[in-house]
Amino acid sequence: MKVGIIGSAGVGQILAKAFYAEGHEVKLGTRDINKQGLESFKQENTDIKVVSFSDAAKFGELLVLAVSGEVVHNAVELAGKENFSNKTVIDVTNPIAKEPPVNGVLKFFTDINESLMEKIQQQIPDAKLVKAFNSVGGYVMYKPKFKDGTPTMFIAGNDAAAKQTVTDILTSFGWETEDAGNAAAARAIEPLCILWCISGFLKNDWYHAFKLLKA
Repeated sequence: MKVGIIGSAGVGQILAKAFYAEGHEVKLGTRDINKQGLESFKQENTDIKVVSFSDAAKFGELLVLAVSGEVVHNAVELAGKENFSNKTVIDVTNPIAKEPPVNGVLKFFTDINESLMEKIQQQIPDAKLVKAFNSVGGYVMYKPKFKDGTPTMFIAGNDAAAKQTVTDILTSFGWETEDAGNAAAARAIEPLCILWCISGFLKNDWYHAFKLLKA
């Protein structure tokens, strides 16, 4: 597939390289194609073009929202809402507030009865959003290796075909998938980010993931 990544920070770069490693054609979208933090990425990944948000969104058959939650609505506007229409969009965002964690616990700017994904879906109603990759760090997004087996990625979205596409991607990336249901389930999946980060903040352990056990 042609994959457009919206967001050029660490997570966006990791996912861009992961999709490319799986044989997809990738463009990495950024607000500023000349920003200093991208120089090494450009030199080391010459087959992944760094372009504007709008060019990445136009290019991708599949899009990935990999910006911070506080700026995602603006990023969508810059990318062009029309460029998301009828496309599968992997939503990696979390509604993390601009406040330090308390005892390792992050704060969200949403409450338990709403999710950032649902707000994004309202902004681009014709897009086929699927929440994924939000409950782990970049180090474990691609080909994770754990002694206890394959980790579980929880996903949610309103479009069954889009969720199947994302499930196939997750399988190729080394994950098993648990479909939690429609977009409302993102209200439960997004807070997994808070739980995942606690071990990082308190123990400096950032290499772990969730596993769903079934009888």
